Amino acid sequence: MKNRWLIALSAIGIHICIGSVYAWSVLTKPIMAQMGFSLQETTWTFSIAILFLGLSAGFLGTFVEKKGPRISGLTATTFFGIGMFGTALALYLQNLALLYICYGVIGGIGLGIGYITPVSTLVKYFPKKRGFATGLAIMGFGFASLIAGPIMQIL
Repeated sequence: MKNRWLIALSAIGIHICIGSVYAWSVLTKPIMAQMGFSLQETTWTFSIAILFLGLSAGFLGTFVEKKGPRISGLTATTFFGIGMFGTALALYLQNLALLYICYGVIGGIGLGIGYITPVSTLVKYFPKKRGFATGLAIMGFGFASLIAGPIMQIL
C-alpha cells in the first residue's frame, strides 16, 4: 500500500470538487436577479440536489462496491458533468424545471455516487484507521465551500 496517501489526496480532491454544491448560496442572488425566480424557487434547487445526493448514496452503494472506484467514479463524473452543463442550459433558457432536473436530480445523483466512491475506497486503503480515512474525505467535502464560494463569485 505504497500509494495510499496519494489515494487519500485524490479522495480529498474529489470531495473538494463535488462539495462545491455547498457554495450554492453564492449563486442564489445572481440567479434570482437574472431569471426573476423567487428565493423559494431558487433554494429548492439546492434542496433537490441534497435529497438526490442522499438517495443515490444510499441506493447506489452496492453499485459502487460491485463496480469499483474507477467505474463508479466515472459514472459520478458523467452525472455531475451533465448536471452542470444542463444547469447552464437551464439558466440560458430561463427554465426552472430544467434547473431542478439538471442541478437537482442529475447533479445530485452524481454528487451521491461521487461522495461514497472515495469514502469506500479509502476505508479499504486504511483498514486500521477507517474513521480517520472517512474523516479525510469528508473534510474535503466541507472544505469545498471555502474554495468554491470565492471562485464562483469571481466567475
